Amino acid sequence: MTELLIGPGILHGGGDWLALFGHFLMLSLLAIGGAISTAPDMYRFVVRDQGWMSPEQFSASIALAQAAPGPNLLFIAVIGLKVGGLAGVLTTMTGTLLPSTALALTVARWGRRDGNRHWLAAFTTGMAPLTIGLLMATSWILLAPTRAHATTYPLVALTLWVMLRTKWSPLWLISLGAVAGLLGWV
Repeated sequence: MTELLIGPGILHGGGDWLALFGHFLMLSLLAIGGAISTAPDMYRFVVRDQGWMSPEQFSASIALAQAAPGPNLLFIAVIGLKVGGLAGVLTTMTGTLLPSTALALTVARWGRRDGNRHWLAAFTTGMAPLTIGLLMATSWILLAPTRAHATTYPLVALTLWVMLRTKWSPLWLISLGAVAGLLGWV
């Protein structure tokens, strides 16, 4: 029970906890396009720099959270649980939600008071290319455990083609990916 509350022993001392909180606090303000757009830097921090998770554990954490019903940012709680138990969940979620929530409330109030919202439309339009780039970087990171497989890139190309050219439900593509994984193709 103690391991669940304070973590599995991956984080050592207050410096690790402060680094975890500070990093997720900073990423919160960069989460243009949603929390998933900051996954590449989360990967860099928790996998490469700190070694708290393997690439497979990181990808599995995101897959698990995305498959579960609920908000898109559940993967942050799963990462926090892996690296620090329930205290890790509290640390990562507070770091993620605190600044972005405060900023969203401030901008909403400011936008409501200002009758001329051209600045908001210009800002939103300007953020679109940044969001697309961040989501592409996220896709690249999530492909890391499967990049060596010969079928990975054809499946990605097929998925992209289907999403851009048809009105098929993404569930068909998810099912195709699941079958490919079960058959050991990916």
